[in-house]
Amino acid sequence: MRFFRFIFSKIFLKNFAICVLITLLLIFLVFKFLNIYTLHGKSNTVPNFIGLNIDNLDHILVDEEFKFVLVDSVYDNSKERGTIVMQDPPSNTRVKKGRKIYLTVVAKLPEMVKMPNLIDLSLRQALAELRSLGLKIGQLKYVNDIAENAVLQQLYQGDTIKPDTLILKSSTIDLVLGKGVNNKRIPVPFLIGKTRAEAVNMIKNFSLNLKDEYFLDTDDKSHARIYKQFPAAIPDTLVNLGDAVSLWYRSDEFFDFDSLIESFKPDTLALDTLALDSLMRDSLLIDSLYYKFLQTDTIDEENINN
Repeated sequence: MRFFRFIFSKIFLKNFAICVLITLLLIFLVFKFLNIYTLHGKSNTVPNFIGLNIDNLDHILVDEEFKFVLVDSVYDNSKERGTIVMQDPPSNTRVKKGRKIYLTVVAKLPEMVKMPNLIDLSLRQALAELRSLGLKIGQLKYVNDIAENAVLQQLYQGDTIKPDTLILKSSTIDLVLGKGVNNKRIPVPFLIGKTRAEAVNMIKNFSLNLKDEYFLDTDDKSHARIYKQFPAAIPDTLVNLGDAVSLWYRSDEFFDFDSLIESFKPDTLALDTLALDSLMRDSLLIDSLYYKFLQTDTIDEENINN
């Protein structure tokens, strides 16, 4: 009984009410602080920083809204050093004030790599090694040598380059290779519909060189695909090691490459060949009949009509 009397006493009820009010006030203050700290309901749109120079960000009035963190750099000699090429989060993303923007920029110092030793490697091995280091493959020069498709010399800017020499990444390396003893001839790869990068890789893998390039209807090389090639990839047509291939490009935004590739399928080619053979036979038959008529003194008009 004393316990219940104490619970319902004025002193207990007064203290209990004070505790409830203090608890509610603390909860209110905590949520208020969290709203202020987390900027609840407030966000900023991330601008597009790609293409800007990292040195110019100080002049952009975003210092209070974002913080920039440089996480990586890449070497690209086609862009100005310090140019931003990637950002995270991407542009137009809604983020809180003070959010860190992670940037990847073009390296201010060119990236260097060591020239590998390609001597005596096969062409396929040498190409794989160069590509893994970010080096470009230049001309494949074939000379008389028993070692077929083996690397005899590695050249940089026309001169022999020794292994472990430091050179710029993306530098172009020419290779001198052996023809072998049989004067091997090779087929031309089918390149129609390929992108430039795919075509160049295939040409090199086939021991050939790239010659002339013609972009017919676009300057945007990201949409350029092979429309025509010379020599053409005709069955039973062979070329020499190191021969050059010329390419013509059209944009896949304007040209139907699927229909073009379909026309090169083996069945279509076979039908075209049969039709051509039939036409040639008919032509030979007409020529033969005409020749016989010429051997006669007179020509019967009715026979001609028949």
